[in-house]
Amino acid sequence: MNPRATAAETGLALYQHRGTRAIQRMVEYAPSTGGLALWVRHQDVREQSDPGTDLAACAPPVTTDGHTISYSAGFDALPLAEQVGWVAHEVLHIALRHPQRYLDLQHRLGDADLQLFNLCADAIVNSTLDHLSWLQLPARAVTIDRLLAAEVGMKKGVEAALLEWDVERLYRAIDDRRPQAQGGKRDGPRAASVRALGGHDQADLKPGAEAQEAPEEGAAQAREWSERIARAHANDGRFSMLRTLIADLPTTHTPWEQVLRTQLARSLAPKRDISWSRPSRSYLANQGRAGMNWRMPWEPGFSSSKSVPRLVVIVDVSGSVDDTLMQRFACEVEAIVRRLEAALVLVVGDEQVRKVTCIEPGRLSPGRKGLHDIVFQGGGGTDFTPLLEEADTHHPDIGVVLTDLDGPTRYRPRWPVIWAVPEANASAVAPFGRKLVLR
Repeated sequence: MNPRATAAETGLALYQHRGTRAIQRMVEYAPSTGGLALWVRHQDVREQSDPGTDLAACAPPVTTDGHTISYSAGFDALPLAEQVGWVAHEVLHIALRHPQRYLDLQHRLGDADLQLFNLCADAIVNSTLDHLSWLQLPARAVTIDRLLAAEVGMKKGVEAALLEWDVERLYRAIDDRRPQAQGGKRDGPRAASVRALGGHDQADLKPGAEAQEAPEEGAAQAREWSERIARAHANDGRFSMLRTLIADLPTTHTPWEQVLRTQLARSLAPKRDISWSRPSRSYLANQGRAGMNWRMPWEPGFSSSKSVPRLVVIVDVSGSVDDTLMQRFACEVEAIVRRLEAALVLVVGDEQVRKVTCIEPGRLSPGRKGLHDIVFQGGGGTDFTPLLEEADTHHPDIGVVLTDLDGPTRYRPRWPVIWAVPEANASAVAPFGRKLVLR
């Protein structure tokens, strides 16, 4: 046996899978958008089944977890044009990051129905592909114009719908499920109708551990796919697989944790003071002389500031903040304070100051009562004026206000203010400073 031949065959096998012919055809007809498939992992799945079982009827021929396209044995039985349709469909699911966006939506809402989300994502992807003559979509594939007309009562052409609707907005428009007394949720008229409309569709989104990402990693991946899609669409022109798909393109959101970390680090980092009692490094290096007979003028050096950086956190307890979001916010703030060795002043209130807690550097430990134990009342009024005035008496370097931004502000401090707002209040306008949406 030739060891080199064996190694070559092993390496070649890595690039041979059931979707190879379909990808070749995609690249032939749409070189750039079809080439998006080359950024995706592919694998064949071997099912264990009884003899005589119709594999095509048991599971979809192709599925994806957001990174890998998995081909079942039923894929081989499809005509080439339909194989191309399936592979192009899954490639767009990955490029548009639909599995990851489902997990993100589930995290935001607390409950999201995978079947309904899958149908909304399918409607968008199918609509971008059904104008191409060199591939074939499954019979009765759901498209966005059909879904909008049947379930939302909106008659809109495919081109216009793709310019306006993204998968999250489409999902929210059709998810009218209501909680049941015995637990769980029951479909409303729209949700039930959508399930019936796509009843013949097989769920091809399988978000799992592979689709779960850290916020920073997710932002980087979204940026990369958005750039790939833009370049590919521009190169293929009217032959592009992406049609007029604009609204559902993956958007890049810098994680709020990263933004908060950066802003606080800039304001709370130790500052240097001029010290007239010690010379600068350049003065020492030149031994105080500019030449043989010339002395340099005294150049003062720097010393670390003796003042302790101070952060004030104002919490508006009249707003409604999700417990999970509050825990994430508290952990992030406390980690920053410990790392920068800063003092923390916690001001809690609504129309008036309810409680003030001062924590000196080194006294903040994980699990300490403070941010983690704040109870939100919800529904009451808020006046930021007394809260900001109280915070100003502690002379902070920067302040963070956790609120829904519903209330008057008649006082503007000199120190920078970050308004941390839940996503439900993202459209609210901050009176000054910077608004940070906690997603």
